[in-house]
Amino acid sequence: MTSFTKSLQFNCPMPKLDFDMITMGHGSGGLLTHRLLESGVFDLLKNDQLDQQHDGAFLETSGKLAFTTDSYVISPVFFPGGDIGELAVNGSVNDLAMCGAIPKYLSLGFILEEGLKMSDFWEILVSIKVASERAGVKIVTGDTKVVEKGKGDQIFINTSGIGELHPQAAIHHSRIRQGDKILLSGPMATHGMAILSRRKGLEFETTIESDTRSLNHTVRQLLDKLGQDVHFMRDPTRGGVATVMNEVAGQTKLGVDLVQKSIPVLEQVEGACELLGLDPLYVANEGIFIAVVDAARAEEALAVLRSEPHGKTASVIGEVTTSHPGQVVLASKIGGRRVVSYLTGEQLPRIC
Repeated sequence: MTSFTKSLQFNCPMPKLDFDMITMGHGSGGLLTHRLLESGVFDLLKNDQLDQQHDGAFLETSGKLAFTTDSYVISPVFFPGGDIGELAVNGSVNDLAMCGAIPKYLSLGFILEEGLKMSDFWEILVSIKVASERAGVKIVTGDTKVVEKGKGDQIFINTSGIGELHPQAAIHHSRIRQGDKILLSGPMATHGMAILSRRKGLEFETTIESDTRSLNHTVRQLLDKLGQDVHFMRDPTRGGVATVMNEVAGQTKLGVDLVQKSIPVLEQVEGACELLGLDPLYVANEGIFIAVVDAARAEEALAVLRSEPHGKTASVIGEVTTSHPGQVVLASKIGGRRVVSYLTGEQLPRIC
């Protein structure tokens, strides 16, 4: 989707600016910076806190808070199914949700490379606006810097988020017990393969699109329904499902049994992974999460996940065991069993 068509779709026409590209002057703090922020960031993302244009934000919260921060340096910045702006919002929203928090506020920091097209920056801003509205969070403060051409990769984004802990949440690896069921909310490896296909110019029979989305609404329903019977949650981004499961096994000193035939993967993604010699267990994700829940509530949890439009293929993919402490063991489709270790070396593809 081009910046023009996205602007039309969401009724966000790009303002007329003096320059077609980001210049070093846009990071000087002077008139160009003022015009860029006023006609772009502040006008598009306006809300009662951001409108104050202070050095920080004054927030009203109640109860226990969760705080997170993350940086995004993905290449390419536009990919099938999303872009770096949408990813930056969804990433921090999802990190808060995995803590059992209800996301409320985000900060937004840009490092722009000299020469970035204004139309591309506008498209990224529109994506940020749409993603934050869908997630129900407010952008309340931020920062913009410009680096010389060749000193960046078009655009880097940092987002920090604050959320209020759900009153029934108690999410921590220390609460995982033998017999707990492990659920996956949707098909894995989709985001990583979408990035790889665009980055390397690969063509498959069908277009693979990123699954990037905010998960907080689904998580809130899960916590409303199951409360503290949800013991642990994590979104398997870098390192994929295999890395999260190894972290669980290592932190708890318990074992993890996975059933390969129960792990959802889109047919075209599985085919692309096989063609390229990649194991989808290690490929990055941006729109799914792992939940470890009390075995007696697993079917209720699964029903919640499958009630969501993107959760139709949610599945119980394994359980926690004491039979092989500290190890993740996969029962393969052909009947064998193998140890699934941490990712070694560089992840292919890198997602940031």
